[in-house]
Amino acid sequence: MEIRQNGQGLVALALGGFGIGLTEFVIAGLLPQVSRDLDVSEAAAGWLISGYALSVATGAILLTAATGRLHRKTVLVGLVALFVLGNLLSALAPTYAVALLGRVVAALCHGSFFGVGSLVARRMVPPERASRAVAAMFAGLTVANVLGVPFGALIGERWGWRATFWAITVIGVLALAAVAVWVPAWAGAVDETHGTAGLRAQLRALRSGQVWLTLAATALGYGGMFGAFSYIAFTFTEVTGFSSADVAWLLVVYGCGLVIGNVAGGRAADVGRDRTLIVSLAGLAATLAAFGLLADGRVASVLLVFLMGGFGFASVPGLITRVTDAAGGAPLAAGANVSASNVGNALGAWLGGLAISAGLGYRAPLFVGAAVVGLGLAVMVVTARTAPDRRAERRGTASAPG
Repeated sequence: MEIRQNGQGLVALALGGFGIGLTEFVIAGLLPQVSRDLDVSEAAAGWLISGYALSVATGAILLTAATGRLHRKTVLVGLVALFVLGNLLSALAPTYAVALLGRVVAALCHGSFFGVGSLVARRMVPPERASRAVAAMFAGLTVANVLGVPFGALIGERWGWRATFWAITVIGVLALAAVAVWVPAWAGAVDETHGTAGLRAQLRALRSGQVWLTLAATALGYGGMFGAFSYIAFTFTEVTGFSSADVAWLLVVYGCGLVIGNVAGGRAADVGRDRTLIVSLAGLAATLAAFGLLADGRVASVLLVFLMGGFGFASVPGLITRVTDAAGGAPLAAGANVSASNVGNALGAWLGGLAISAGLGYRAPLFVGAAVVGLGLAVMVVTARTAPDRRAERRGTASAPG
C-alpha cells in the first residue's frame, strides 16, 4: 500500500509540474492574440514572459524562506492554490494589467513548488532513488515543454487565448486535488535541523562553498542551453533552411530530448551523481559546438537539437539533489537552485542576443552557449574534486533531507 501511495504522490507532483510548465511555455504561442485583444504592443505583451521569469526567480527564494517552518504538504497545497488563482486571473483579465498580475501570481509558486516538491519527492523513496524521484516530478515539466506551445496554439486558435488559461486552471484544480489526496502527510514532515528553521538558520546552511559552486554550475549549464534555445527558431530558418512551419515539430523533437534526458539523468545520478553531472555538461557543450558547425545540415540539426534537450536536462535531477544535500536539507537551497537556473536563462539569452547584434550570425548563440556550458563544466569539475566526501558524492547516496 505504501509503495502505491508513494507512486501516486509522485504522480501528483508530476501533474502539478505539468500545469506549471504549461503556464510557463504556453504563452509564447499566444502573444499575438493577447496583443490584439488587450490592445498593447508586442513588446508590452512580451512582459507576460519576462514578468513571469522575474517572478519565478524572486518567488523561489522568498516563498521558500517564508514557509520554512510549515509542513511541506501544506505548503505544496497552498502553492498549487496560488497557481490556480493566477491562471484564473489571466483567464478573466479585462485589462493587460490584470493579465500581467495573473502571470506574476502564477509564477510565484513555480520555483517554490519545484524546490519544496523535490524535498517531498525524495522523501517518498529510499535514499538511493532520490534523483529518480526528483526526475519523476520534473517529468511533468518536460512533457509540458513538448506540449505547451502546440497545446496553447491549438486551443487559442479555436476558442481564443483565454480558453487556454481556463484549461490550465482546470489542470491546476486537478493537481490541487491530487496533491491534497495522494501526497502522504509523512512525506511532507520536516526535520528539526533545517526543516523548521527560520530564514536566518536557512541562510547559515547556504554558507557551504559546495552549495554556491553547485548553484554556479546550475546557472551556467542552464544559461548556455537557454541562450542557444532562445534563438533556435532563427537558426533553423535562417541557417538550416527549414520553413517557419517546420519549427513547431522541431521544438517537439527538442522536447522529446528533454523528457528522455530527464529520466536517464535521474537514473544515472543515483548511480554516480557527480560523474553524471560532468558527463551531461560535457555532452551539452560538445553538442552545442557541433550544432554551430553543422547547423546548415538538416539531418544533423534534427539529431543535435534532440541531443541538446537530452544532455541539457540530464543534469537537472542531480543538481537539485546535490545542492540540497550540500545545504544539509535546507529548503531554501532547492528554491535557490530554481532561481539560479532562471538567472542563467536570462544571462544566456542576453549573451546570445549580443552575439547576433554584433553581426556574428544565427550560429553564434550556439557557440556562445557552448562556451557558457564549458564554464559550467569547469565549475562542476572543481566542485566534484573539492567535495568533502567524494566517494559518497560519486555514489549519489547521501541521506535524503528531512
